[in-house]
Amino acid sequence: MDVLQFPKSLPEFQRIFPDEAACAKYLEAVRWPEGFVCSSCGHVGEPFRINAPSQLILRCRKCRKGTSLTAGTVMHKSHTPLSIWFWAAYLMTTQTPGESALQFQRQLGLSRYETAFTIMHKLRSGMVRPERDSIGGEYPVEIDECYVGGDTRGKGRGVHDKVGVIGAVEVRPRKEEENTKVIRSSHKCARRPVTNKVYAGRLRLQVIPDKSALTITSFVKENVALGATVLSDGNPSYNELSKMGYEHFPLVIGGDPEIANVHLPMIHLVVSNLKGWILGTHHGRIEPYHLQAYLNEYVFRFNRRFYPMTAFNSVLGLAAHSVSPTYAQLYSGEWRHPGTSSQYA
Repeated sequence: MDVLQFPKSLPEFQRIFPDEAACAKYLEAVRWPEGFVCSSCGHVGEPFRINAPSQLILRCRKCRKGTSLTAGTVMHKSHTPLSIWFWAAYLMTTQTPGESALQFQRQLGLSRYETAFTIMHKLRSGMVRPERDSIGGEYPVEIDECYVGGDTRGKGRGVHDKVGVIGAVEVRPRKEEENTKVIRSSHKCARRPVTNKVYAGRLRLQVIPDKSALTITSFVKENVALGATVLSDGNPSYNELSKMGYEHFPLVIGGDPEIANVHLPMIHLVVSNLKGWILGTHHGRIEPYHLQAYLNEYVFRFNRRFYPMTAFNSVLGLAAHSVSPTYAQLYSGEWRHPGTSSQYA
């Protein structure tokens, strides 16, 4: 299979990846697109293939040292079959509302919830490129903060487990041909103007410890291209942006939804959909120290929403060059999810 192609339906996916051998062939092509390269001696050439328990070993014909096909990937040292990993990646990247770990466990026929939870987090660890580009540049960027979470049962009235989140999204103009849409009926086919001539571009979301100037300016510096136009509310923590080289346009909203919808429509829509996703798919039950991983998943699908079928290639390609958490690191809270604020370092 050409790694640039991707199945567009479940039957096609099953036809292309019918067994472990097909999955192994695909993963090898992703990891070594120009042919196998021995990690020990650097020899390039066709290796010996040895089917060891739970893994495929590629042995160099020159130095005779073996390399596990899954070494250095999110599947490293996993006893779960490759076919399960591939189905997992497919479900996570093509299901628009996402998947809860419990749904995931049932669909893949996994015996333990912990296995499903760990697989999902390992795949999420491959959804963030360390060298990803800054957003903005030629497009203005809307930035705002919010709280994710709600009332906590059993902890008394007024006690909340809310976590601060900051988001930034590009505001892109639609192309001229996209400013009208086709209206079809049983009698005619007509076109009418699209009311909103802009749409949300690339998105960034990050858990933050507070709304201080240091936290906000650090987020903007790490995620938004220097010199970009930035729109925000009247929070004084944004005042440093102009001095940093950004073209900053603040506006005191004062809780007025009409002003908010005019000045920061895109980021408010993104935040609203984020909260709906967390409440609908995950029933609002996300531990604060895992929230960044879920934000990464949301951003990953959001930024690829116009090309959902290519997300599978992306997550496997990224995962083949990433470090993933172990079960113990996840459950102890020791693991720092990619994209975590430098304030937590």
